[in-house]
Amino acid sequence: MPILLPHAHIHCLGIGGFGINPIARVLRQMGHPVSGCDMIESPLIAPLREAGIPVEIGHNAAHIASFQPDVLLISSAVRTDNPEIIAAQANDIPIYKRADILGALMEDRTGIAVAGTHGKTTTTSMLAHVLVECGLDPTFIIGGVSTNLGTNARAGKGEVFVIEADEYDRMFMGLKPRIIVLTSLEMDHPDMFADLDAVRMLFAEFIDLLPEDGLLIGCSDAPEVRSLIAERSEQQGRTMTYGLGEAAWRAGSLRPNASGGTDFSVSPPAGRTNDGDRELQASLLMPGDHNVQNALAVLAVAAELDVDLEQAIDALGTFTGTGRRFEVKGEAGGVTVIDDYAHHPTAIRVTLQAARSRYGTRPIWAIWQPHTYRRTKALLDEFATCFAEAQHVIVTDVYRSRDAETFGVGVEDVLARMTHADAQHIGALSDVVDYLAAHVQPGDVVITMSAGDATRIGDDLLKVLNAKTS
Repeated sequence: MPILLPHAHIHCLGIGGFGINPIARVLRQMGHPVSGCDMIESPLIAPLREAGIPVEIGHNAAHIASFQPDVLLISSAVRTDNPEIIAAQANDIPIYKRADILGALMEDRTGIAVAGTHGKTTTTSMLAHVLVECGLDPTFIIGGVSTNLGTNARAGKGEVFVIEADEYDRMFMGLKPRIIVLTSLEMDHPDMFADLDAVRMLFAEFIDLLPEDGLLIGCSDAPEVRSLIAERSEQQGRTMTYGLGEAAWRAGSLRPNASGGTDFSVSPPAGRTNDGDRELQASLLMPGDHNVQNALAVLAVAAELDVDLEQAIDALGTFTGTGRRFEVKGEAGGVTVIDDYAHHPTAIRVTLQAARSRYGTRPIWAIWQPHTYRRTKALLDEFATCFAEAQHVIVTDVYRSRDAETFGVGVEDVLARMTHADAQHIGALSDVVDYLAAHVQPGDVVITMSAGDATRIGDDLLKVLNAKTS
């Protein structure tokens, strides 16, 4: 593939997003000249410029003439009528998507792909951190910025390649994994999938990419994951399970700890500990049963790579999280503000459960920005019932994203199905900030949940509350 030829210049469209941005980082660290552009100046662009990658804002055919790339790498969001795509086609420059590039980068590596409807970003970040701490120096690509590693990607010198495997636009079908971690499987991305069966079929196809001696590691607490594990086992493929219930890697005795995270016991499969099959003790800084499940997945991978389990558990205890995943933005006037990427009903539910675990009886404000009309319509009933742990719910206007229409659904349809005692619609993000500033009390916890632009609510609220107390 031309992209792997020495000194091939790769020009990246959509370089400010979490899909293309980490790939650009890895390519640059591997010695390729890299340039890029995006429509807006995202926070991910400044570090690229610091690393010597020139980035232009806006799309213009002149970029192709000025950078003279050998290859064009495009994100799933880039339209085919983009002027740089047209210019590249006119100049016979090869055009690739993420799947094409990532598969080539993983050649001859021990590829570990973390997939699932939820949990893949945190699990990938957690795994990368543990492997770095245990001296494996992996290459990694994460769909978020690791707070421990300070980046979303790195080209390591070790043989392991850890990647968050995104199902959207079938990206993960271009990967070459030797190990697949499957965290969860539910209906999502209704612009791609008609129903859960369609989601399941694609994930089954992805699992088929494993070589004969490849390993599927799956969360047995998730019914659809259990089903796919059973299918691979019937085909004599290697599998390993983890979970809080019946599983080869099992956690028990979950309890909150003084750091706001979770302590728990780990029961590994027979023969996996250094001195027999004793139960191990682990501690996380992050709250929530789902993060215990994520930690079990990491330990299962570490064991497969012959990493010392006690060293891996020690590394788990220093994992501080990933940007926009239960990220504590700050505290002002006694109000704690948290930001999370949750935009699916299950993700919202477990995020609020984690907050309840950490903050006990403190009142929780859930600020939810619906992400796309398609998703809101497809999961309408589930959205109506996932806010039980919050005392107050504010629903903003829908973040349209790729939607060209409303599909006959709106915020009022969600609210009409809710039985929550205090749920309301406040459309504009600035109005949400004003309302919160006037109503929150010391001791309250505010959690913004959004895959769009509502993340700024938390920062703006903290500024207002800090101004009040200064």
